[in-house]
Amino acid sequence: MASAAPLFYQDVVFVINLVLLVFALVIESVAFVHCLTQRSDAFPAIGTLPKAGWLVILALCLVLLLFGFGPVSIFGLIGIAAALIYLLDVRVGLRDITDGKGFW
Repeated sequence: MASAAPLFYQDVVFVINLVLLVFALVIESVAFVHCLTQRSDAFPAIGTLPKAGWLVILALCLVLLLFGFGPVSIFGLIGIAAALIYLLDVRVGLRDITDGKGFW
């Protein structure tokens, strides 16, 4: 009997999962390292969570991604979303504050 699916579909799924895992690791690691190197008094100035809160969120998401949950699980997707929120929203505010230009 012939099957409708090609025989190499598991290889394709493996490669897609590997690419997603590398993407998630890079995004979450960059967000964590950036948060780690920022001044803690700048976080309340932009009206966001404190530095410790962001560090806990990003570290927990990175640990869950590395140990047991892949990037396509619910925890992996939440981790990618948290890292992207940090990079696209909080990092921009921190950059404005630390450059001395400010947004006020």
